[in-house]
Amino acid sequence: MAEGLDASFDRAVLLLAGATGRVVVSGMGKSGHVARKIAATMASTGTPAQFVHPGEASHGDLGMIVRGDAVLAISNSGETVELGDLVAHTRRFGIPLVAIVGRPDSTIGRDADVALVLPPAEEACPNGLAPTTSTTMQMAMGDALAVALLTRHGFGPEDFRVFHPGGKLGARLQRVSDVMHGPEEVPLAPPSLPMAEGLVAMTAKRFGCLGIQDADGKLIGVITDGDLRRALRSGASASLLTRPAGEIMTAQPRTIRPETLVAEALRLMNEGSITALFVVDGAQRPIGMLHIHDLLRLGVA
Repeated sequence: MAEGLDASFDRAVLLLAGATGRVVVSGMGKSGHVARKIAATMASTGTPAQFVHPGEASHGDLGMIVRGDAVLAISNSGETVELGDLVAHTRRFGIPLVAIVGRPDSTIGRDADVALVLPPAEEACPNGLAPTTSTTMQMAMGDALAVALLTRHGFGPEDFRVFHPGGKLGARLQRVSDVMHGPEEVPLAPPSLPMAEGLVAMTAKRFGCLGIQDADGKLIGVITDGDLRRALRSGASASLLTRPAGEIMTAQPRTIRPETLVAEALRLMNEGSITALFVVDGAQRPIGMLHIHDLLRLGVA
């Protein structure tokens, strides 16, 4: 099917992208179920779209289709009777019509401004009758149109977040700034602080770490349970509590910016096998904290 794509696909994208209203997707039977899905995919990716049932269209729902809209009709045979009034409506009012059909010489294929013709292929049904292969190709062609339109519109992650606020996808598209703990909860200390006081600062917060700031407020290091264990193994356990935090810390810790997507934060945590990230501004000053438990509560991790 991909090898058979030609300039017709480009023309179809241009027609659908040129709609100042909605892309109305329609089909009957199994093609109708495909049409519903394609309309939903387009609507959620920056192309205003809706499904109109061809049977209902003949009984008043044609009023939903007006100048400025574009119609995407799906019919494997290209002879679906129920689509007849809808096709005639587009011809009467000059509404662009794109058709996904299985036969180029079909009625709907000939009437359409652009016909996207699926290649001949037997249905997977052993009787060769139940729509299976044909509906798979219809779905792929519709998704290809939706993605081409998405790309043409420059639809990005921030747009996805607007249209997908719920569920796991919506959670992954949130920004770190939406879920991070504020600056008042960030455990911080100067490098000169004795570790006896540093341990108190670590336990006072619930992140299991301590950020080390220089005189300008820049994050220059972090102390975790792992750093404490390494210090104890080094044979300096007796002097650990009196040593300054700057000697125990790990320099140049991983940090994250507040505008970063939560999904990216999860990737950084997984790569570094860490459970918490300091959120910093452009000057590397800590402004928040993100913990793996926050991502678990969101259902992301």
